[in-house]
Formats: sequence, C-alpha cells, structure tokens
Amino acid sequence: MSLRINADRLLSDLTHLSQIGAGQDGALWRIAGTKADRAGRDWLDKTMRVEGLHTYYDETGNVFSRRRNTTGPWLLIGSHADTVPAGGHLDGAYGVIAAMEVLRTLHEEGHPLADHVESVAWFDEEGVRPESAGGLVGSTALAGSAHAADLVGYLEIHIEQGRRMEKAGLNLAPVTGIVGVRRYQVSVSGQENHAGTTMWVDRQDAGRVAARIVAELKSIILAVDPKGIGNAGVISFGPGAANVVPGTASAELEIRASSDRALDGIEADLDATLSRIAAEENCAAELVRISAKPAAHFDQRVLSAVHEACLEKGRTDQLLSYAGHDASVISTRLPTAMMFVPSTGGFSHSNKEHTPDEQLVLGAQALLDAVLKVAPMLLEQEVGSPVALAA
Repeated sequence: MSLRINADRLLSDLTHLSQIGAGQDGALWRIAGTKADRAGRDWLDKTMRVEGLHTYYDETGNVFSRRRNTTGPWLLIGSHADTVPAGGHLDGAYGVIAAMEVLRTLHEEGHPLADHVESVAWFDEEGVRPESAGGLVGSTALAGSAHAADLVGYLEIHIEQGRRMEKAGLNLAPVTGIVGVRRYQVSVSGQENHAGTTMWVDRQDAGRVAARIVAELKSIILAVDPKGIGNAGVISFGPGAANVVPGTASAELEIRASSDRALDGIEADLDATLSRIAAEENCAAELVRISAKPAAHFDQRVLSAVHEACLEKGRTDQLLSYAGHDASVISTRLPTAMMFVPSTGGFSHSNKEHTPDEQLVLGAQALLDAVLKVAPMLLEQEVGSPVALAA
C-alpha cells in the first residue's frame, strides 16, 4: 500500500501558520527577522519536536527537522517561512508545511527513508530587509556550509505565483529551472530649460531619454528571448516641474530570461539602444548593472523523477519559474528540482493568494511520491548500495 500524507493535518498547519503575523485583512507581515517571523519559526520548531523529531536552528536562522539519532546523508526538502510586507499565506509557507508533512508521514510509518530526509524552513528568502542584499539569505548560507556535504539533493514545492497552470488546466508542474534576473540603473544627463520657450530641436531632454528606453524595454527583450520578461518600476525626472525640461533623469530596470546568454544579449542591446536614444536627444546616458542572479537549470535525473511523480497525479507540464526561489541557490551545490501547484488568478505577494485545498493536498502527496523516487536514487549514488533503503 502506498504511503499517504495526512491531508487534514497539512491544511490545519497551513491555517495555523497563516495566523502568525497576520493583519486585520489577513495579509501577512512575517518579514524576516521580525517578532512575527521568529514566532513563526518557533512554532515550526515546536510542532516538529512534538512529533518526536530532532529540530534545530543553524547560525543563519534556518530551521531544520529530521529523525533523532540519524547520521545521514539526507535529502533536503522545504521552502521559506518569511513573507513580503502584506504577503500571502501560501508563498513559501506551503512548501515548508508540505515538507514537514512528508517527513512526519515517513517517520510515523517507520519507512527506512525517514532516516534520510530532512526538512527546512529557510530564513529570509524574500530579501525585504536592507541588509538582505536581494534575499535567499538562508539558502546561500547553507550552500556554503559544511552541512551541505551531508546532503544528497534538494526538492521544493511552491505555488506557481502566475496563471499559466490555471489557464492550461494543470494539476502539477515540474519546474525545469529558474530565470536569471538582472537589475540596472539608467542615469541620464541633459540640460534644464524653460519648457515653454525651448523648441524641440534645441532641447537636451533627459526625461525623453528615460521615457524612450522604458518604452523600448519590451521589444528589446522579446527580440532576444521570446519568453523573456522585464519591468521598469522606478523612473524620475529632475528638477520635477511641468514647465521645466528635465536636466536629469533616472530609471531602474529589471530583466528576466531563461539563460545567462540571453541576459547577456538583452543587456548588450539595451546598452546600445540607450546610447542611440541619448545621442538623438543630445544627452549623455549610462547603464549600470546593480545586481545579477544567474539562471538556474535543475538536475535532469531529479527532474525526470519529479516529472514522473507529477504525471501519476493528473495533468502536468514542465514549466520555467519566473520568480526566484531558494532552489536556485541550492542547485549550485546539490542536485535540485521543484514542482508547482496552481495559483488561483495568478495572485501572489498579496492576501489574495489562493490554491484550492484539494490541489494543495495533491501537491503534498506528489512531493512525498517524488521523495520516494528521488531519495533512493541519490542515496544509492552516494553510499553505493540500495540494500539499506529497501522498504
């Protein structure tokens, strides 16, 4: 008989965690390092201790759980416990609770693999704090730690945070990798002047340069990577008066693409286009890269096993993740894969986050099934014998 998760416990734990750090409208304020965040991680710690599992914090603040008196190696499963300001109750938290449920099921059933699975609630994935340097703090620390040598791989389940699955009617989606993300500062210098008396031909309009590069961003990205995406979330003109031609302007741009090669191509075209526009407007402009996270490509053997587990649960298709996840960092150190469940309406980072209970349960069961496929494969590769892993 196949192992089954406890669906009622899974959903109850999700509800309980969603109450920690919640505002009156239900939005969550479990920002990393805050009192609410610490309360959430303490609750995760105590919940697993009550189940008789060994739970501990590392120096960064990640919370790990595993069976007592085990020496590894372990397959790591989990997600992050922190939220953005006014965030939702599933982003990160669902993957944490699903991982806990998988470990508890293996433990309660006395399955041999229970000794070789460890769950984690990552600290500060979201990177909201100024000192976070873009987030993924806990996973970055783990990837560079001695404990990583005790691990054979990593699996993570997450809500999609988009509408692709919902539109396609997918129950589950193995994730092939995570887009690379780069951010840029555009700085433009022109000449302030009276907007009513300066003819078009005489202007050095820094604002037009910034506005034009923002307007060109979509076409620049799609010309290089038809599946690429980007954003211009910040733009400003100086001195900031309706009757003054802007003498300075700035914009913050973000690009996301499936490969570092595509990111390089987009960046080159963006820089060339900015230079051309600036020359046409008699201005000077500079494009400065302010951050970069490389694209992640997940382990093919692990991905194949995850795909098989998803196929057994209904309609599925492989997807690329456009949002960042701790799995991107861990994949640089360990064989890694992810899976998604649908997000109703594509809402995320808001209190409108929703996935039907039956799909949350289905996803957690698929995670357990994936663990049962992936762990023996990776452990056999590590220890050289499948005997100790036989059920």
